Amino acid sequence: MGGPRGAGWVAAGLLLGAGACYCIYRLTGGRRRGDRELGIRPSKPAGGSAGTSEGQLCGRSARPQRGGTWESQWSKTSQPEDLTVGSYDDVLNAEQLQKLLYLLESTEDPVIIERALITLGNNAAFSVNQAIIRELGGIPIVGNKINHSNQSVKEKALNALNNLSVNVENQIKIKIYINQVCEDVFSGPLNSAVQLAGLRLLTNMTVTNDHQHMLHSYITDLFQVLLTGNGNTKVQVLKLLLNLSENPAMTEGLLRAQVDSSFLSLYDSHVAKEILLRVLTLFQNINNCLKIEGHLAVQPTFTEGSLFFLLHGEECAQKIRALVDHHDAEVKEKVVTIIPKV
Repeated sequence: MGGPRGAGWVAAGLLLGAGACYCIYRLTGGRRRGDRELGIRPSKPAGGSAGTSEGQLCGRSARPQRGGTWESQWSKTSQPEDLTVGSYDDVLNAEQLQKLLYLLESTEDPVIIERALITLGNNAAFSVNQAIIRELGGIPIVGNKINHSNQSVKEKALNALNNLSVNVENQIKIKIYINQVCEDVFSGPLNSAVQLAGLRLLTNMTVTNDHQHMLHSYITDLFQVLLTGNGNTKVQVLKLLLNLSENPAMTEGLLRAQVDSSFLSLYDSHVAKEILLRVLTLFQNINNCLKIEGHLAVQPTFTEGSLFFLLHGEECAQKIRALVDHHDAEVKEKVVTIIPKV
């Protein structure tokens, strides 16, 4: 295919390659030029300013159609700097994003890949760039990096997907990675940065009911991580479980899950408030879903050792009643709304 058209394609390829080389220069040389640390940009919700909270405990962790906020995208600890040249508020345009994606796809250097993912994730904090990156074919390029052997690269890829997942249209493309993310979350090191990043992504992907069914076979694993993880991990798993617990279609799967009896210790008065409020809300949400127009739904047979037996046993009822004297007013208020159902 010679002639002007062929020459045009060659020229385009050379330009793109030159742009990628410049990206490499910026990512590897920017630190030497400015020697300035830049922080990680938090995600911004689809309709407004940056948001870090999970939303109201009594509802979905985040629900864009009701104005809720999305899950925080980046770990607050040990954040590497973004080494691109320019100020913290610089936003790449479509051409620059295309060059960055080309770089991400073509290099095998884990240091460059990690820094490129941070830059891309920072830019994905803006709703306009979430759409641009999708249209440039960037989601599979980022998604492929979750299989990288370098754990730091894997974490940054999950963080970038997390920012991209705030866009509901992006979720359609990101959902193909849910099974892989689940496998990494439940088979990888407990309390690791990769595990937390994966849990954050799964939390965002279950904000709506559209993809929650893909977690059916992992519910028991979620409770296992809840019981064995540290405080941060417990909170993140509970955020995800709260999303699932509001969907009546997930209620039976939750109640069938085999859960160790130590789960009931989370209802003890000495448990941290951020955990206690969430397990109380979990109980409340599940009971609400069991009701249809004021009547209990037809209940299937649940085996002993299931979450159903734990939540509807006398020990759980006693623990919840005892919390009516809790020192925290918010906990007491939550218990008062639950007691008639115990």
